[in-house]
Amino acid sequence: MQPNHPVVVERELELRLILSPEHAVPVPARLSYHSDDPYAVHVTFHINSGCPVHWTFARDLLVEGVFRPCGHGDVRVWPSKADGRSVVLMALSSPDGDALLEAPSAQVSAWLERTLRAVPPGTEAGQLGLDDGLAELLAR
Repeated sequence: MQPNHPVVVERELELRLILSPEHAVPVPARLSYHSDDPYAVHVTFHINSGCPVHWTFARDLLVEGVFRPCGHGDVRVWPSKADGRSVVLMALSSPDGDALLEAPSAQVSAWLERTLRAVPPGTEAGQLGLDDGLAELLAR
């Protein structure tokens, strides 16, 4: 059954765009999760600029990437260490270019835990209301 009011879980944080092994620049970002789009996470970069950049990919990919390397193609995620801190690295590729971003593991993990409480793994399909829609179609 689809909830009456979709749950939105957001977190603003500062990522680092890795330009070279010696140089990175801060990138303000927002992580968003919407229970009515339960399989996806949304990341918006440059949130305070006139040209924000939006990426959407599987929540499972980010959950797994906190613990071990995963993904292929346009989005790859893996855990790492930077200056003694635990981080999550995200490699994003598009026709416009490639980016390697570093996010603090603790902040990403805490946000993911909130999304998993909002829509536990394995219950995503129930959020889409497919069973109700199918029953309605078959009743006609």
